[in-house]
Amino acid sequence: MAQEPPLLSLRVFDLNCWALRYISKLRSERIKLISDFLSDGRYDLVLLQEIWSEQDYLFLKKKLSNIYRASHLFKSGVIGSGLCIFSRFPIMDTFQYRFSLNGYPYNIQHGDWFCGKSVGLVTLHISGIICNVYVTHLHAEYCREKDSYLPHRVLQAWELAQFIHHTSKGADVLILGGDLNMHPLDVGMRLLRGWTGLQDAFVETDSFEGSEDGCTLLPNNCYANKKELEPFPHGIRIDYILYKGLTNFSVKCEQLMTTVGTAPGKSIPYSDHEALMATLSVERRVPAMSHEPNPELLNIMNEAQTEVIVGLHNAVNQRFWTGRMAILGLLLLFLLVFMGAVSLVWPQAEHSFPKFSYYLLGFVAFVVLLIASLCHIFHIIEVRVLQETQEQMRLGVQALQDRLCHT
Repeated sequence: MAQEPPLLSLRVFDLNCWALRYISKLRSERIKLISDFLSDGRYDLVLLQEIWSEQDYLFLKKKLSNIYRASHLFKSGVIGSGLCIFSRFPIMDTFQYRFSLNGYPYNIQHGDWFCGKSVGLVTLHISGIICNVYVTHLHAEYCREKDSYLPHRVLQAWELAQFIHHTSKGADVLILGGDLNMHPLDVGMRLLRGWTGLQDAFVETDSFEGSEDGCTLLPNNCYANKKELEPFPHGIRIDYILYKGLTNFSVKCEQLMTTVGTAPGKSIPYSDHEALMATLSVERRVPAMSHEPNPELLNIMNEAQTEVIVGLHNAVNQRFWTGRMAILGLLLLFLLVFMGAVSLVWPQAEHSFPKFSYYLLGFVAFVVLLIASLCHIFHIIEVRVLQETQEQMRLGVQALQDRLCHT
């Protein structure tokens, strides 16, 4: 007996394009290569990250307009979120959530804070099926041995999971694609999948073709940071396509592929990341009973909460020291005002302190006060956001414990 075809088959393309103006190498040439690759119309959904230039987005939109009737660029932060979606199907609704914490504004060399890292959502109605499609990009790791951004990334994973949980109530199918900057067994990744129930296309696929272990950041990529990848000779897997069926539908990954190396006939790759290409089939199923909570999720929640608490302690320390530096700058300014008042009362005292030194000290005091005050305000916000996240996780753990006790 022949197997019935699925109700819906979706071909999904996901890529971190590494398209930062003036910094990313051969950006325009690679954007053109990406547009040429997508022009054959093999995919139904295209999820892109690091499209930092609106000019690049408009170029792609014009080049692909005959295939993808709908598209959306999610705008956020100083230079944009870098997230955009192209769809063969009309977009019924969009929404964007910007993560509460995203690195530090004074770490200019990393720049994540200026990007406004977010998660973008588009809602599609396809043959009577409501699909929530999410695209996201989490904070980069930079140094795995001493990852100062780990609490922020765990917080982002939690907020991403909560965002999906609260926006998926009326959906039939969920699809998430993006550069999550987490290895498959990292606590943030386990938290995201455990809390939402999303399935990993690489783990669940019936057929895989591409790089070893599905890695999307490869040492042989000419744009990759070879030093950061030294501990991982086969590369790392930090880009994902995740999915889930809700209500009366189930989703299955029929095939998953990755690009490997340079673009066909070219000497350069599409990006410093490899692309993911998944074929997802949607089928109708008998409504299942409510699932029992997974006891392992409780351990994951506790582990994630620990990372948030570590970040909270560091943020409290930073708030303390930046506050003291701001007080020091203020005291220096008061001292200079006092010295100026003395020179007005006793004009002969004016010559005891050179004007140049007076103005230089005033400038230094003002800069210290300004920078320390801004950093202090930032760390006050960081402390409060981490406290709120800790409380949310505590309530989540309590709710899980109550459910486990009643099963």
